[in-house]
Amino acid sequence: MKNQSLLAGERIDQLFSSDVKIIQNRQVFSYSIDSVLLSRFPKLPSRGLIVDLCSGNGAVGLFASTMTKAQIVQVELQERLAEMNQCSIALNELEDQVSVINDDLANLTQHLPRSHVDLILCNPPYFKVDEDSNLNESEHYLLARHEIATNLDSICQVAQQVLKSNGRLSMVHRPDRFLDILDTMRRYKLAPKRVQFIYPKASKEANMLLVEAIKDGSTDGLKILSPLIVHQENGDYTPEIHEIYYGKNGN
Repeated sequence: MKNQSLLAGERIDQLFSSDVKIIQNRQVFSYSIDSVLLSRFPKLPSRGLIVDLCSGNGAVGLFASTMTKAQIVQVELQERLAEMNQCSIALNELEDQVSVINDDLANLTQHLPRSHVDLILCNPPYFKVDEDSNLNESEHYLLARHEIATNLDSICQVAQQVLKSNGRLSMVHRPDRFLDILDTMRRYKLAPKRVQFIYPKASKEANMLLVEAIKDGSTDGLKILSPLIVHQENGDYTPEIHEIYYGKNGN
């Protein structure tokens, strides 16, 4: 693990179930549980190529790197986040496995061959932009949270272009976009196969979902997995989430 000089406002956080450390900045971008769960949701290819779209500061791809020897390409539009991403790669000495493309994901075919990617991971902007949107956040959070620079349609179109036949797209999103997600995936011949709803507590409504689709797959066979509960009623993590964050023997 290399020493890394931090800029003003930056800190280093660690997912304790792995050795990966991530450079964060509360004013710019910080990963949360959606990134952690996405990195653990798909079965990762042992080799080949994984692409992390809307990668932010790189948390999803860096967490995934501990479970595969596949090459991982992180794609991030915002230069500041791409720089943090690159610094975290260097901090973890993963330059031989993980790289960053600082560009609009719509231009991905200018960087990678078509039909070449085994798995796409994506933690996209969740919110459509309309007259009720709260657009008073910083530019970094606006682009990360709202469909300003990209949207579901663009993500699925790019996935259809760069994934191999039977390659997979795994995404974390909001339950209120569920039907929109399914419709958009199918429009680009991405067959949804696995869905898991995430609940903050057993007594609350789901506030996240994980979904995986296969390029050119059969439209039959969608599986709704067992729900994943984040917190017990007393606020502690459930055993499943505690293990994800701290490992089987973590305290």
